[in-house]
Amino acid sequence: MKSRLSVALIALAASCPSFAAPPANFDQRVEQLRRASETPGMAIAIVENGQTVLARGYGVRKIGTTDPVDADTIFMTGSTGKAVTVAALATLVDAGKLGWDDRVVDRLPGFQMYDSWVTREMTVRDLLTHRSGLGLGAGDLMFVPRSKRTRAQMLEGLKHIKPATSFRSGYAYDNILYTVAGALIEAVSGQSYESYVRDHVYKPAGLLTATSDEPGRLGTVNRAYPHGRINGPVRGLGDLQLLDETDQLGAASTPAGLLAMSANDLAKWLKIQLSHGKTENGGQLFSEASSAAMWNPETIEPIGPVPPGFEATKPMFRAYALGWEVSEYGGAKIISHSGGVFGFITMVVLIPEKNVGFAITLNAEESAVRRGLTNELIDHYLGRPFADWPAKYKGLITTMLTNAKAAVETKAAAPAKVGPSLSLDRYAGQFKDPWYGKITVSQGKSGLGINFDETPRMSGPLVHYQYDTFIARFEDKGIEPAYVTFGIDPEGKVDRITMKPVSPTADFSFDYQDLNFTPVASR
Repeated sequence: MKSRLSVALIALAASCPSFAAPPANFDQRVEQLRRASETPGMAIAIVENGQTVLARGYGVRKIGTTDPVDADTIFMTGSTGKAVTVAALATLVDAGKLGWDDRVVDRLPGFQMYDSWVTREMTVRDLLTHRSGLGLGAGDLMFVPRSKRTRAQMLEGLKHIKPATSFRSGYAYDNILYTVAGALIEAVSGQSYESYVRDHVYKPAGLLTATSDEPGRLGTVNRAYPHGRINGPVRGLGDLQLLDETDQLGAASTPAGLLAMSANDLAKWLKIQLSHGKTENGGQLFSEASSAAMWNPETIEPIGPVPPGFEATKPMFRAYALGWEVSEYGGAKIISHSGGVFGFITMVVLIPEKNVGFAITLNAEESAVRRGLTNELIDHYLGRPFADWPAKYKGLITTMLTNAKAAVETKAAAPAKVGPSLSLDRYAGQFKDPWYGKITVSQGKSGLGINFDETPRMSGPLVHYQYDTFIARFEDKGIEPAYVTFGIDPEGKVDRITMKPVSPTADFSFDYQDLNFTPVASR
């Protein structure tokens, strides 16, 4: 006959969520994927029911060394850091210093969008939900791949960026308005964004190695180094190379995704999210009301067709909340965000109904591993059958890159043998775009060259393509090339320069198409 205590313990166990371990032989699986993809290093954190069940590193911090990745090695986490910016804002909301629906113009001096009505109506919530009317990635070239601009200078450029759609009419991902959110934190708190995050997010959360500034990151010995495949017409098809770790987004854009964390940090961050703001020491980083706001869908994201074999990945819904994406997978609600900066990619995933979260970081741009392993883990925790998602994604991404390479080479092989219409010296000069700033076209012994004056080390030769269009070559700097077209006025002078990417499907190509340069001075 069972004792009353035994019966009580059985009842208690039945009422608690089941504890599901990571997949069997998970470490071996990760190491196999890492080696097969030539990824130098990875770090993974998994939490279940408030416990860290995995926080460890795999491989090395930098190719050519034996320095191991461990659970305290920091990786840049890209746009997954948007959720940190939202958490910082939440602490101000909880303190009564800010409201999610406060108008930005009332709290941030100098804030101005292209349209005056949008300037008046944009709220803090609008900054965070990608529904501003700006085009996809609008303004990125102000801080990608690197820049010395301040946040104030980026605010100045923002007012010149023309909208692509009407305000709040649809979804288009951007980074620049998260940079504005960082400036807003500074205006309301009186601290720099970096110091506010350190004092009001990292420290109370117990994130001991997380950094939000370049000196802190570069001063950390136990850090991962960036790697990418950059020698080729489409990024992702060349040999793996060590990248310059200072070639990251301009520091002003940190609120959009220049933070760094270790596996141990990420495990704590996952637990805070799943516990609706509670910290391990019994504190409350942000309120349950703010937690609910973070996960509340705000902007519907379009769902397009998926390739054959990927039908299971097509969600019934997908929306952007505050610093997080909310979607469906296998009948479950998934809270997630991906991240990428040059040489690093990350994925952070929460499965609230299972009380499970995980984060995957790599110091190489090997998307098939990140995407595939993400799906494997979600399948595991939802009790779905195993599918070799990394292999599926590798095949898909390789096909996409190969097709993009072929398209680029086909275009390059068949330009019209016409032009240029002017002597090369007449293309030279300095030109300015309202939001980007200045570029310089110059003539040297080997021909024309172009320099993006506002972006350190973004310069390269201009190779004639056809008519008055040239190709700007930046591949040696890890940047995809661009078509540069000169407009000629009736007097035979250059009166404008427009651009578009040569390989727009590449992971790290830029959308140059909003740029419209005109001469700085009379020519």
